[in-house]
Amino acid sequence: MDRLDLRGLSCPLPVVNTKRELKKLARGESLEVVVDTGTSRDNVTRMATKEGCEVEVRETEEGHFVLTITRVK
Repeated sequence: MDRLDLRGLSCPLPVVNTKRELKKLARGESLEVVVDTGTSRDNVTRMATKEGCEVEVRETEEGHFVLTITRVK
């Protein structure tokens, strides 16, 4: 699974970078995305869902968000 560390980037960059990587995924493949704001978490989740993906979110002890995005369509 590939991993994108997008901490420190302001929107829309986390969404733009994630969308570019999602285009490379085949059905069933996953991408792990790390962001550091709730806004980025919400925007990336919304975009990935619209792109036909499932998203699991967990928060780290450091306050970052790790999104595991899996292409289902």
